[in-house]
Amino acid sequence: MAAATHSVTLDGLSGRAIEVEADIGGGLPQTVLVGLVDTMVTEARDRCRSAVSNSGTTWPDQRVTINLAPSTLPKSGSHYDLAIALAVFAAKSLIPAEQLAGAAFLGELALDGRLRAIRGVLPATMAAAEAGFERVFVPEVNVPEAELVQGIAVVGVRSLRQTVALLTGQEQPDDPPVPPLDDTPSISWTSGDRLAHLDLADISGQDDSRMALLVAAAGGHHLLMTGPPGIGKTMLAQRLPGLLPDLTHEQSLAVSAVHSVAGVLPSDAPLLTRPPFLDPHHTASAVSIVGGGSRAIRPGALSLAHHGVLFLDEAPEFASNVLEALRQPLESGHVVVSRAAMTAAFPARFQLVLAANPCPCGLGSSAGDQCRCTPLMRRRYADRLSGPIRDRVDIHRVLTSMSRPELASAMTGARSTSDLAVTVAVARGRQARRLDGTPWRLNSEVPGVELRKRWPVRDEGRVLVDQQLRTLKLNARSADRILRLAWTIADLVGHDVPGAGDVETALSLRRGTALGGAMRDLVQTA
Repeated sequence: MAAATHSVTLDGLSGRAIEVEADIGGGLPQTVLVGLVDTMVTEARDRCRSAVSNSGTTWPDQRVTINLAPSTLPKSGSHYDLAIALAVFAAKSLIPAEQLAGAAFLGELALDGRLRAIRGVLPATMAAAEAGFERVFVPEVNVPEAELVQGIAVVGVRSLRQTVALLTGQEQPDDPPVPPLDDTPSISWTSGDRLAHLDLADISGQDDSRMALLVAAAGGHHLLMTGPPGIGKTMLAQRLPGLLPDLTHEQSLAVSAVHSVAGVLPSDAPLLTRPPFLDPHHTASAVSIVGGGSRAIRPGALSLAHHGVLFLDEAPEFASNVLEALRQPLESGHVVVSRAAMTAAFPARFQLVLAANPCPCGLGSSAGDQCRCTPLMRRRYADRLSGPIRDRVDIHRVLTSMSRPELASAMTGARSTSDLAVTVAVARGRQARRLDGTPWRLNSEVPGVELRKRWPVRDEGRVLVDQQLRTLKLNARSADRILRLAWTIADLVGHDVPGAGDVETALSLRRGTALGGAMRDLVQTA
């Protein structure tokens, strides 16, 4: 006897429907799993045998062949268990084949037949809906996550016995709920919500740096801050999420899907509505930052920060291969992780914030100039952030220590985060209206060629950029970034088209020189 059910396999965030076939034939008692499965899927053979035996029937005392088709597609994960067990039930004629039609099954089985929570339910449910399935069966604890997808009925089940009863119309057993396993990392370190109470008004002085942070938030620009320890680099970076608006529904689904695949999506809040904030330690490996894994490919910090902020504190202390891995995602907005058996693509359109000391000891440019680093030591330290990485960062700021009188006079007069967030929202609204009908929503996303053709700056501003290009102070890529910055500045101050003043301010932000004028008034109270 042969029967089939359906499930979903994930390739990064992309899912494809697969058919799970079970055939009970003659021969020595043996269970064989085929279909380009990895070790994790092969272990399902023993889990399903025990689960079926503990759910009201026996495992066939014959040769059982289970095929996950198409056989050319790699299979990984434990979420095929439910589909495999139900295929065996159907092959034994215990479930009518018509009840299995139009349904996809996701879930990991415990040995007693209970269903455990699984990763990646959100993108798998989205793939099932796109494939035309009418229903999807998921573990009860994953129901809130699966119900985020429209156009498909979600059925939450606690056990294999309950699933069989639902499919056959029998009385459902009173199985106890399965408590969620606490085997995933805490979500707090990837959520900007934990930083919501931090206020920019708490930072005394540093008006130019707060202004740079405001521009970065308004246009989605990358930021590099250099200064001695204790100057406020980390405090500024941690207050950036508070300036950003809530995610749109489409962005929330994309971010939640990445966190679901990574296994860090909280079951009580499956839809993330705030931009994530990732701040990995400088000892983090390339796999934890970029993504990967020995068995299944998981997203790294680059993808977990999608539509949010990736903050690298002590950036020069990160391994060189980790820093250089930022190059391609900063340009393309996605990361491709390739292994011998499979390749997975994850979204990675994040806002990068880098913080660095001026030298190895950190005392360079500090008050008193107590640094004893040699010029060679300083140059080697600075070279850890390569030219291509620096060139991809829009805004460069050098933070300097303040004297006691300056610090005392700067204790008041700064605008709060909630106040500045309104300014950011207004600037982003101007961008949204201008970019309506295009695939871009922020100035930082607009390609340079489109920016020059469709939204050129005023002639006097273009002349300033051309002068910088002729004197080789800018290259073609950095010139485009200056134009993007100029548009963001214009959106903040209310200019319809960037003029010479906006371009000059953009050049100052790029060079890390002092700012002033109308931009300074944006971060200060009247």
